[in-house]
Amino acid sequence: MLFEQIQSNKRRTIVLLVGFLILVGIVGAAVGYLLLGSLEYGVIGALIIGGVYTFIMISNSTNVVMAMNHGKEITQADQAPELWHTVEDMAMVAQVPMPRVFVIQDASPNAFATGNSPKNAAVAATTGLLEIMDRHELEGVIGHEISHVRNYDIRISTIALALMAAITLLTNLGSNWWFFGGGNRNRNDRDNNSGGLQVVLLIFSILVMALAPLLAGVIQMAISRNREYLADAGSVELTRNPQELISALRKLGSAKPMADVDPSSAALYISNPLKKKTHLFETHPPIEERILRLEKM
Repeated sequence: MLFEQIQSNKRRTIVLLVGFLILVGIVGAAVGYLLLGSLEYGVIGALIIGGVYTFIMISNSTNVVMAMNHGKEITQADQAPELWHTVEDMAMVAQVPMPRVFVIQDASPNAFATGNSPKNAAVAATTGLLEIMDRHELEGVIGHEISHVRNYDIRISTIALALMAAITLLTNLGSNWWFFGGGNRNRNDRDNNSGGLQVVLLIFSILVMALAPLLAGVIQMAISRNREYLADAGSVELTRNPQELISALRKLGSAKPMADVDPSSAALYISNPLKKKTHLFETHPPIEERILRLEKM
């Protein structure tokens, strides 16, 4: 059951990432048509922008994300003994390098992992998490985060964040097509000889500009939800006791939103640090559903 769930979630994530890349290309085609009159140039430009954004985010992800979330690095075990030793133990069981450890001053219990690979990963926990979790529950939470590290979820989340930023940039460029003379160009094309095809392409491009950010957000959140299930299963694999994470999730389910959290980082946390949204736009699966899956293991 555990192995099958892990493999199924990995396959879904690959499909979602491919879908994200296709969406970047479609948005690029729309922007290219509106600004340059060329679908091909738009696709090429979009993929280049997506690649540049991904490279920048991957190369600086740990420091950037921790700075956005006000994480303070713990460099010695005596600064936060229970957290330090739990991270150390879970990393040893998972056979990954010891991640950097950070603490976030926030009364709401939560935690996340980031980085571009297990070699330079980091794990952060809020002061609220350290206050309400016992050692076994903390192991369940940190096992979840170390699973993100071991499975390279931290890199996948970074790529998804970069592609989301690329789509936002492209749609912002596309929304200024009138300023760049696109309106006159497209009218001239229609007047000359293009007829219905140009009208269809114009409508298509405008619709893409309007819907792309929504679709990108849905894909990003679907990736996040899928990886949360996988990390839950990974935590059980590391701790050999699903009750540890089940008990922790029950406490997390009744927690208040974090006071000061970067919205773009919300998908990284073990539970949604923001106010609840409708199911379609949640960055995390419902706590009850996660617990139900764990109870069946």
